[in-house]
This record gives sequence, structure tokens and C-alpha cells, in this order.
Amino acid sequence: MANLSKRSAADLRVAVVGLGAIGMKVVEALDRGIDGLVLAAVSVQNAEKHRSRLASLRRPPAVLPIDGLCDVADVVIECAPAELLRSIVAPFVTGGKIAIVLSAGALLDNEDLVDLAKQNGGQIVVPTGALIGLDAVTAAAVGTIHSVRMVTRKPVTGLAGAPYIVENNIDIERITEPLKIFDGTAREAAKGFPANLNVAVALSLAGIGPDRTKLEIWADPGLTRNVHRVDVESDTARFSMSIENVPSENPKTGLITALSVIAYLHKWRASLRVGT
Repeated sequence: MANLSKRSAADLRVAVVGLGAIGMKVVEALDRGIDGLVLAAVSVQNAEKHRSRLASLRRPPAVLPIDGLCDVADVVIECAPAELLRSIVAPFVTGGKIAIVLSAGALLDNEDLVDLAKQNGGQIVVPTGALIGLDAVTAAAVGTIHSVRMVTRKPVTGLAGAPYIVENNIDIERITEPLKIFDGTAREAAKGFPANLNVAVALSLAGIGPDRTKLEIWADPGLTRNVHRVDVESDTARFSMSIENVPSENPKTGLITALSVIAYLHKWRASLRVGT
């Protein structure tokens, strides 16, 4: 039986959807304790698969269907397949609550959720995730950004099975040298690589939008890490950023993504908050 009673009246109740490479680490961090937050519930497709890990928590949360989360939580963290985004986010923002979204690419197909949040006093949060420098891009966007270009290089296993690769019959399994497989906009990339390029969409939302943010994707058999480089030209600064992310047990997701969510949660009640 989940224990939902040991919490301050001022604590925000948090629900997590999805217990994969990101979700489980976020759940464990919440269970260890984050000031002002309490883990209230989780939702997962196969509860039996995660039963032992959830039972090992100090205060095991309730395991509920997605449509039951809004009744017991103030904040939902979406760590789920992109196709579930709407069912997770809509009830929370309609109720004036907060939805933290990892499947940023899916927001481009559900842009009305932003209007829904605005109308009802809700909020959608896209964490920094696997990319650095979003604070700088957000600041530059207050002025005028002329161009944003991102180049992503990934191990072959991190790209295998992406819809764009399948639909275009691109054989990356046997390549022996880097191969550019995509050159287009962040919006196009989000459709073709829904499990891979949430970072590009987050970058576009921080800056000049998904139709003006340009992106190259390379499959590189010599890499063991996901590598992102971003070049920005604006009226206030010209800057470049690069990061090499260690993949998690899910090769499509960097280890730093979960830590980015946890860092954001720690800011909630922090006495010193660094960064926007």
C-alpha cells in the first residue's frame, strides 16, 4: 500500500509516467528526498516488471493508470513514449497544474496544449535534457537570433529503427565510416526521429522555432557517445556549444537527461538558484 500521508501541506505531489532509463532515476531521487516535493504516484505499462524496484523504495508510490494521476498529483513528469504525451499532459494543464515533458518532439504535434495551459493557468516545462546552453539561447532570443544550426552524431545503435531510416531504406548497420543521414529542420527531425531528437526540439523552442532551426544527423560507427554541437548567430552574441553524452541503458537516451530533470526539481525550493 502506498503511503501518501507523510508530507507537508506545502509539498507538491509529483507523479512520474514511465519507469525506463529516465523515469526510474527520477523516482529514486524523489524517494531519497527533494525539498518541497513528494512522490505520490507512478504510471507504467507493465507494473509487474517494476514491482521489486518500487517495493525497495522507502515510501513506495501508488501505481495508477494515467487518467488517475491528476487526482493525486500537482506535477506530472512525462518519461513515456511520445504517443502518450497528450493523455499525460492535457489533464494536468487543464487543471492549472504543471507537466514536465521529456518527449519535446511530440509537443510539435500537440501545440494546442500550450494554449490549453495558458487558458487554465497550467504550465508545460521542457528541461534542458541532454543539451547545454539553453539559457544562452533563451537569453539571445529576447533579442534577435539570426540562425541556429545543430549537428548531432550518434552511435549506430542510438539511431537504429528510427522511422526516417526505415522509410528511406537507409542501411546504417554495416557502415564503416560516418554517414550523414539527415539534413533539415528540427520539425522534420522530430517526425523522423521521435525517440532521438528531443534535444533539437528543445533547442528550437528556446530559440527561433522548429522551422528555422537547422539540423544535421550523422550515424558514426566509431562513436560510443551521443555528440551534439550547436552554432548560434544573434545580434548580441555568436556562440558555439558542444557536448558528448554517455548513453544510458537505453542507447537513445543520455545519462545526463535524467540528471537534468532531477536538477530542475532541486531548484524548486532552492535558496540559491543558478540559471533561468
